[in-house]
Amino acid sequence: MAVVLLGLGSNQNAVHSIQAALVALTKTFGQLTLSPIYESEAVGFDGDNFLNMVVEINTKLAVGELWQVLRDIEDAHGRDRTQPKFAGRTLDIDILTYDQKVGTIDSVVLPRDEILKNAFVLKPLADTWPQYVHPEVNQTYQALWAAYDQSSQKLWPVEL
Repeated sequence: MAVVLLGLGSNQNAVHSIQAALVALTKTFGQLTLSPIYESEAVGFDGDNFLNMVVEINTKLAVGELWQVLRDIEDAHGRDRTQPKFAGRTLDIDILTYDQKVGTIDSVVLPRDEILKNAFVLKPLADTWPQYVHPEVNQTYQALWAAYDQSSQKLWPVEL
């Protein structure tokens, strides 16, 4: 079984979308490990605030098969793929890491570069998996968060 970290985000009907995604992921993969949920301003465009979190799953699916299952879950929850890359969305589920794999596998780049770029990904990782090691830079998420410019992106914890 592969240990996979997924990034979830939504800024359209966000509470419902995140809750629905967690139900769908639980039905598909069983027990989940959840980070805290954070609200943050949109990055890369002007838009409503996002809710973001990280989820750990275990799966026997290959990377490409997992990617397709996640796209299907996004689509089932109203994802509009006609919008630009940097736009609002009902649901976004990204594969952040798949075990400790590095490189492009089944057209998925691992680990996802947003881990090192965005507070809304790195902070939940540091909170819940502080001792996990980033597969490429070989540092813990706790150490990466400590070195991150935490004033560069505003985020705050929320309860659903």
